[in-house]
Parts: sequence; structure tokens; C-alpha cells
Amino acid sequence: MSCGEPHETDCSEILDHLYEFLDREMPDADCQKFEHHFEECSPCLEKYGLEQAVKKLVKRCCGQDDVPGDLRSKVMGRIELIRSGEAVPEQDVTAAPQES
Repeated sequence: MSCGEPHETDCSEILDHLYEFLDREMPDADCQKFEHHFEECSPCLEKYGLEQAVKKLVKRCCGQDDVPGDLRSKVMGRIELIRSGEAVPEQDVTAAPQES
């Protein structure tokens, strides 16, 4: 997605890191860069608003569910594999082998 206008920060970079911005998992300087981009790019601002609304809805609807203790570590492990560019196994790498 792009509005077709030149920006200091490219739309693709903004959208690639949108969830990091939403979750405030980036330095303040990067957050300011995103906020500046949203001020001048309505398509990215619209996408941000949509993702923010979905995140709030999920939290409201699913925020009370208990999550298994090891789920977070499994999810974070997958995210790190993806970020590092490594191949992600199709089945759970922590699952016990199935007996024949």
C-alpha cells in the first residue's frame, strides 16, 4: 500500500513494523517517525486505525481467556525464526514425536 507520495519513511517500512508500533515495542524516536508518517499519509493512518480497532476487539473478546504457560514462549520462538529468516517448521518443534 502506498499513497503515491514521497515520504521520509516509506509506506512499506511503516506497514512492515505496524504491530511493533501498536504494541509500543520500538524506541521513542521510531514511534515519532511513525506518528509523523501518519500525519501525512492517510492510507497508512487508515490501516493503523483498522489494526488498532481489531487489536482492541480481540482484547475485549479474548482478553479473559487463560493461556497455557508455554504458549507465549512457543509463539515468540516462531516470531524470532521468522525475523531471522530461518525456515519455520510446519509442525510444532517442541511436540513429542508420535509413535507408530
